Amino acid sequence: MQIVGRGFLAQSLRPLVARHPDTVVFAAGVSSGTSQADAGFAREADLLYEALAGCRRDGRRLVYFSTSSAGLYGVLRRPCREDGPVRPSSPYGRHKLAMEEVIRSSGAEHVILRLAYPVGRAQRPHQFLPSLVRQVRLGRVRVHRGARRDLIDVGHAVALIDALLGVGTPGGVVNLASGWSVPVEDIVGHIERRLGVRADRQVVEVPPEDPVCTERLRRLVPAAAGLGFGPHYYRRVIDACLARTRLPEEPRDDRTP
Repeated sequence: MQIVGRGFLAQSLRPLVARHPDTVVFAAGVSSGTSQADAGFAREADLLYEALAGCRRDGRRLVYFSTSSAGLYGVLRRPCREDGPVRPSSPYGRHKLAMEEVIRSSGAEHVILRLAYPVGRAQRPHQFLPSLVRQVRLGRVRVHRGARRDLIDVGHAVALIDALLGVGTPGGVVNLASGWSVPVEDIVGHIERRLGVRADRQVVEVPPEDPVCTERLRRLVPAAAGLGFGPHYYRRVIDACLARTRLPEEPRDDRTP
């Protein structure tokens, strides 16, 4: 496997380097769903054109990470399905949809993975969960009421990618998610309980977001049922994240011998 990129997702995929030699995994995209940086989008597009040209030339398959967030799907009032409508609501979502169209029209064999919110080691501070943990620790957190997040341990995401490539996934789109979208308020509440703090909340109302449908993923990879996905899975993901993060030291009392 050839991995294009050096960030959090690319590093997490390193254990698969010796597998799937006919595959190029494109993990060099813009990593923030709130990004509006045209320069970052343009860099990603240029790298993608180059990777697609190489795949066509060498007869290799390209794996591209899109997003299953509301930034791409929009607010549909129904589960977000790969074969259903999309209504991008952000520059990031519109960019990802444009890149999907580039891939589909390229003539290269491909798999587009609409990834949820991966969490794991070496994650960048601006990404969703590290950013939220930092806000809670600082005592003030912005909560988008109505927003939901489907958190997935990046190790589970990598295992699912390995399995998808191993079964010869047909070209197209697959939602790569746990299938359990959780209100952001619940995520903040669990972080607060684990850290033993209560942060001031700045509440911003947003349109209610829809769950991500994972029927296709579970059909292609039945082993996904054994990863423990369910309504409380997000708590395990958060707990593992906090366990990897060094907590602030308790204040020392110099009078203690």
